[in-house]
Amino acid sequence: MAKLKNIIKQLSDKDYQAIYDSLISGNAEKSAHLLKAMRERQLSENKVMVELEVNANAYYTMRSRLSQKIEEYLIQQMESPRTDLLRKVANINEVFFTNKKTIAIATLRKLEKELIEADLVGELPTIYKLLKRLHLHSPEYFQFSQLYNRHIAYMLAVDKAEDVVADYFKKYGNYFLTADLTEKMSLDLLIREIHSIANLYESHRLYVYKSCMVVFHRLFVEGEENLQPEEESIEDIFSRVQDIFDRYNLDPVYYHLNLLFEFLKLEYYNHYKVFKQAERYFEEVNDAASNLLVNYPYYTFSIRFLIAKLERSMRMGTEAELHSEQKELFADYEPDLNNIPQHIIYTVYCALCSYYVGRYEEAAKLLNNLINDVSLKKYPLAQMEVKALLCLQYCMVKDIDLFNQLSNSVQRNIRIIGKDACGNVLIFLKILRIAVSEAKKEKHKKISALIPRFKSLTVNYFAPTTYIRMDEKFVERLIALEIQGGPYVDDDD
Repeated sequence: MAKLKNIIKQLSDKDYQAIYDSLISGNAEKSAHLLKAMRERQLSENKVMVELEVNANAYYTMRSRLSQKIEEYLIQQMESPRTDLLRKVANINEVFFTNKKTIAIATLRKLEKELIEADLVGELPTIYKLLKRLHLHSPEYFQFSQLYNRHIAYMLAVDKAEDVVADYFKKYGNYFLTADLTEKMSLDLLIREIHSIANLYESHRLYVYKSCMVVFHRLFVEGEENLQPEEESIEDIFSRVQDIFDRYNLDPVYYHLNLLFEFLKLEYYNHYKVFKQAERYFEEVNDAASNLLVNYPYYTFSIRFLIAKLERSMRMGTEAELHSEQKELFADYEPDLNNIPQHIIYTVYCALCSYYVGRYEEAAKLLNNLINDVSLKKYPLAQMEVKALLCLQYCMVKDIDLFNQLSNSVQRNIRIIGKDACGNVLIFLKILRIAVSEAKKEKHKKISALIPRFKSLTVNYFAPTTYIRMDEKFVERLIALEIQGGPYVDDDD
């Protein structure tokens, strides 16, 4: 809430009143009350909820929508001068064909200056094309030809950079699910390519695009411990990017990319376990989670935020709160079955939310639909993990037949992949097999002995089984199942 409150307090009286009036006229009196409370009063969130007579979920939804309303208003305000400038560029041929040469040149040079100040460099080739033509018989023709060629090349470089960024995060999804070294080599090559493109020009835009990749690569692929002496630290990158955003505060792309860097800062502090700092960014990113997942996969691996949410909830012991929040937070989210890595992670997240409130049949249905809706053959490790998670749900609903069928399928996957590559799933299945075995003797002891072994393993791919809290309650729940199943078999034999 702190950031939203800060934005509201910095609004001019005119902007504040305009937003307040629009909320009142739109029958959003409670949102208007929240806006006023944040600007004029120092109340805790709990007191505001009491005044508004809403529960926590409704309050967070209201706050998120208020933030959106303010953003939409501010975007409209910032677009006006840029829209006027773009309209002038669109009508520039009228100047060319209806004015004397000196007037046309003066108008074009003035527009050139305004476009540079507004950072609308994409429109400059249009200006230089006409200036080049007007100076056809002048020594300045060469100068404008060079400027035209340079800006065309620059725009191609920006387009190429955007393509490289999108390609990087598409490939990262494959790497995250497979831990394949060939995919990692592809990521390394793309990092080199974005460096090469960014080095062609002294461009803040290319620097920002490069930073989207570099920060993520260091955190989740390479590791910042491999930082070379001449390279910027991640905190220095954040600082420089923020300076760029502040300087070009009318740029609509930067306005939206601010959320992306909030997400990267959250991941950065989570990565180094500076959780107090991470909390500064979590709330803002969480409010915009649906938007992050839908609109930002071309600039980052945004679905990773759900993993950050899971890790945070396990750290704070709030897993049971995720289910009700998930229904509100992602009400407008539509899964993209073509983006398989994102769809896998989102579905697993939803299934885990259901699991932690005891809705095991709901979790099983989600996982079953995932297996049936998309082909997971390209991602054998993810397929194995999803099936192992589904095995747990079958245990919980005491469907021993389905458990046996699926656990045997997972065993076959393990033999094909190799025990060394998926030791965590092997141990996970052992725990479940002990739980469903007929022999009741020393079940607690056997399961408890396996859990530390499971937790000690390092897994470098997406492993949903690691997001199951294996505490005393988990052990007691498994022992209390009282399922009549087959004998326990030690798979190491």
